[in-house]
Amino acid sequence: MKEIMAMVRLNRVNATKEALADAGFPAFTCSKVMGRGKKTFNASLVETVLGDEELPVSSVGEYFTESQRLIPKRYFTIVVPDDDVEKAVNTIIDTNCTGNPGDGKIFVLPIVESIRIRDGQLQMDSESY
Repeated sequence: MKEIMAMVRLNRVNATKEALADAGFPAFTCSKVMGRGKKTFNASLVETVLGDEELPVSSVGEYFTESQRLIPKRYFTIVVPDDDVEKAVNTIIDTNCTGNPGDGKIFVLPIVESIRIRDGQLQMDSESY
């Protein structure tokens, strides 16, 4: 079993839910989170374009000046059999990729065991979900 953790844009939540369900992954968790990536930019390019002018008071100017601001995202967690990891990851990528910074990040972690709360039954890697 593997746990797939994906951080995605707010406006891609419904499309991600539908795509995962259509791909055969109807069970997942989605949470509201705040965070930020590296958010790097080429400062010399900004100087070349603007010269001595100030950055505009807008979302563009904010992007370049507020490097510590936390951005609202959505955090999907899904546990899948090892054989389904590539399919689930590709579904998330295909649904969320715009080619722009901030599209998100996916992490894949191993799950050694799981325990069903209802009856305390240990479910090993080879068992169904």
